Amino acid sequence: MSSDPWGRVDETGTVYVRTADGEQVVGSWQAGSPEEALAYFERKYEGLVVEIGLLEKRVTTTDLSAKDAMIAIDHLRTQVDEHHAVGDLDALRTRLDKLVATVEARREERKAAKAKQADEARTAKEALVAEAEELAASEQWRAAGERLRALVDTWKGLPRLDRKADDELWHRFSHARSAFSKRRKAHFAALDAQREDARKAKEKLVAEAEALSGSTDWGPTAARYRDLMAEWKAVGRAQREAEDELWGRFRGAQDVFFQARSEVFAERDAEQQVNLTHKEELAAEAEKLLPVTDLKAARAAFRSINERWEAIGHVPRDARPKIEGRMHAVERAIQEAEEAEWRRTNPEARARAAGLTGQLQAAVDKLQEQVDKARAAGNDAKANKLSQELEGRRALLDQALKGLEEFGG
Repeated sequence: MSSDPWGRVDETGTVYVRTADGEQVVGSWQAGSPEEALAYFERKYEGLVVEIGLLEKRVTTTDLSAKDAMIAIDHLRTQVDEHHAVGDLDALRTRLDKLVATVEARREERKAAKAKQADEARTAKEALVAEAEELAASEQWRAAGERLRALVDTWKGLPRLDRKADDELWHRFSHARSAFSKRRKAHFAALDAQREDARKAKEKLVAEAEALSGSTDWGPTAARYRDLMAEWKAVGRAQREAEDELWGRFRGAQDVFFQARSEVFAERDAEQQVNLTHKEELAAEAEKLLPVTDLKAARAAFRSINERWEAIGHVPRDARPKIEGRMHAVERAIQEAEEAEWRRTNPEARARAAGLTGQLQAAVDKLQEQVDKARAAGNDAKANKLSQELEGRRALLDQALKGLEEFGG
């Protein structure tokens, strides 16, 4: 008979293993020595040890499911319970029990992790729904549309929830996207309609602009072009291709008109500049008539200068006030000389001036006599009052005498 700490072989070749519940028959060995029998069943035990060790490692280091782990544990436990190996089978049972506890713990951990993941997914999807519902009211069509597409990609990357919760959230999410799409579609349909109206209105503006391009009625036509530009801006934009084509025609018509006007104005400005030179020469000639010494000759010379002036034509607008002012100054000086000559040679005016001077002289002489009498009588108050009146009459007399002098004395 042969034995070791965990088993023995009796004289009949029966192999036993020692357990906490006593010896259990492992099997019968007739092919060789008892030592060989024990060695064989000890190797089977070592095989179980290796398998249990590998399973322990898989449970703790891989994502082996709890279901698959329990199937493997039950399979090993069956092998241990069948007592077909010699070794510390109770220790193997203890390891399998611990492994069951580990699997259960991992099952709970995974359950908790799954629940946490579900909560996080729910929170994330609720946030996506809330943002989508907010974007549904946006008018930032491009940015909001791009963001909604990004939210869909984010949604696809999140774990599914339970069917009811996932369907409810997806319904809200999808409804928000649909609402935005409908609003965007309606907006751009209205925009297309507005742009079509703008195209029709701008075609009319272009037609008028092109009809005006050959006009030579420079002022009114330029003003009308300014009005057409204001109307163009107020109409709004047409579709891009139509807008570019119409704008090109509109600007082209304006360019034709304003280029023609510029050429005419440039020619006119050159002519007016020559006119200005001639008028400056005439103004200088007129100014040489001053001061007036021979009224008749000055009048005739100025008439001749003025006739030549009128024949010359227009000068540049900004130079007009100055050059015309010079001629007007000469004309006023001649008129003032004429008025002075008329006053000097008018007999009736001279007679009226002489009569007025005589009357004022008589009044002054009379007042002087009254002042002298009052002072001689010692009536200073009356004398002072009469003296004030006398001063006023003398001032009038001085003015009258100066006027009389203008008539040659």
